[in-house]
Amino acid sequence: MEGLFFNVDTGFLEGIVRGYKSGTLTQSHYASLAQCETLEDFKTQLSATDYGNFLANEPSPLSTTTIADKATQTLVDQFNFIRSNSVEPLSKFLDYITYGYMIDNVVLLITGTLHERDTHELLERCHPLGIFDTMPALCVATNVEELYQSVLVETPLAPYFRDCLSAADLDDMNIEIIRNTVYKAYLEDFYNYVSTIGSTTADVMHNILAFEADRRTINITINSFDTELTKEQRAKLFPAIGRLFPTGNNALAKADDIDQVRQVCENVSEYRSFFDNSASAQTNGDLGDFGVAAQLEDRFFRMEVHLNKLAFLQQFQYGVFYSYVKLKEQEIRNITWIAECIAQDARDRIHDFIPIF
Repeated sequence: MEGLFFNVDTGFLEGIVRGYKSGTLTQSHYASLAQCETLEDFKTQLSATDYGNFLANEPSPLSTTTIADKATQTLVDQFNFIRSNSVEPLSKFLDYITYGYMIDNVVLLITGTLHERDTHELLERCHPLGIFDTMPALCVATNVEELYQSVLVETPLAPYFRDCLSAADLDDMNIEIIRNTVYKAYLEDFYNYVSTIGSTTADVMHNILAFEADRRTINITINSFDTELTKEQRAKLFPAIGRLFPTGNNALAKADDIDQVRQVCENVSEYRSFFDNSASAQTNGDLGDFGVAAQLEDRFFRMEVHLNKLAFLQQFQYGVFYSYVKLKEQEIRNITWIAECIAQDARDRIHDFIPIF
């Protein structure tokens, strides 16, 4: 029955996004791209894919930044097409997807204001999916107090800032603590929202958001080692959702080293592989905590790709829209990585990307 009503408003858009997904680069595409000698050859190979001639008007020599920007713009155009044709509750769901990018953009502007940089220049560095109509109004602020008031009035992020932070916090707190505090509130709100939608959407999105929460919890724990952040402050940054919550979160709040983080993650079967070979790599390569963290990040991306691919196995649910954006972002990272390796003639590392299909 739910499928019958789902298709009335969203069947067309689900078909569109599944069509977009069928244009995702495959292993054979990546193999062809990795064999390119120059970025001009790279551009020619990409033109044979669904990206088409998106670089046709770009002057030579091409830069990897241009390739990444144009590929991102392709994703943004697709997202905006879906968004402009959506109705409730999908339109609200798509808004939630953009909030994560909005947080990054607002934090970037806060950083610029704190360091007295020209915030108009920072607008160009903002992620296009996180840009909103009133964003230029934030650039008028000359101090943190004004910026805080502008965020509360001009952006959809007002509830997250109002409930978690004060203007004084923006001045005193480390910028990463601000980002993680707001993102915690966002993830919990998004999780609660998909619960109200219910059905298959809730099942799919709960898995994805639970992993995102756990990933942030693990990253915050590792990055806080040997810093001024107290264990009490660390615990406040952990999202109150995820498979590690609450027991794992409590243990991670008290962790002092990577081994303790590993022990906590071993309680979740899917997370055990994150730390496989970490000990030997640390011994052989003297990686230290930062090396293990870098290795973890790669495995997190692989797990994220896996979960987002699973979302497409279910029909009549909104999770495919979120998953497509995340898979496309990974594809753009892959393209940029290969392009960077070609530009810097680093052939030995050109295959260190995460294939999707």
